[in-house]
Amino acid sequence: MSTFHQKPLRRTWRGNKEGTIELESMGFAEGVSGHITVRDPVLPDHYWMNPFAEHFSTMTKSMLVLVDPSGHVSPHGAQLPINTAGFHIHSAIHKARPDIHAAAHCHSIHGKAWSAFGRPIDTLTQDSCLFYDNLGVYANFGGIVLAQEEGENIAKALGPKMKTCILGNHGLLTLGRTVDEAVYLFAALERQCHVQLMAEAAAANGIPKTIISPEDAEFTAKTIQWWENTYVNFQPEYKLLLKETKGDFLL
Repeated sequence: MSTFHQKPLRRTWRGNKEGTIELESMGFAEGVSGHITVRDPVLPDHYWMNPFAEHFSTMTKSMLVLVDPSGHVSPHGAQLPINTAGFHIHSAIHKARPDIHAAAHCHSIHGKAWSAFGRPIDTLTQDSCLFYDNLGVYANFGGIVLAQEEGENIAKALGPKMKTCILGNHGLLTLGRTVDEAVYLFAALERQCHVQLMAEAAAANGIPKTIISPEDAEFTAKTIQWWENTYVNFQPEYKLLLKETKGDFLL
């Protein structure tokens, strides 16, 4: 492997590896479903991806796959198969959103449950302001994403600036300028879907919900949505991973 291509591997591996372990530690693994990608800093039309049918918690540096724009496995990464649906979703996003460097998708329990309604979450808590004017909904479930067009439709649902999306009857999708941001947003959206489901259950028994006003939500969002804040919010989880694994995932 040339020195030129070793450099992006060293620079991108830490984020992708820690992200996959974090998704597993939160219980988001679902068979072969779920994928994280991060754009290569030297070859920006390529991205690193976790391989197909490998558990998140077993990921190692040498297992990351470098994927080109056509979905071919580059010789400069692991020679392992990738998730076809993951390719169609992530390739469309990386192409449509040059501002985005990472994307995460899993079939988490509460995200799946809330996605059945095909609607966004309400602004019920301070934490939910993270998704104020930052959450798309793709309600047209068309089965497993095995075509380029479906991936492009999901990218369109995110628009030019949103970093999170509820995929109807499917799950959650989040983006970030770093893997840290994408994974933090995913975990936060999963928790807010859980909050929403509990609030709906209470409301069904006659307890009214109080929605944060658009003015207050916008004010709060301007602070907590800044990408450096979402990056920093992931760091306690990263430090916990270091402690729990004794840094084994960095080897």
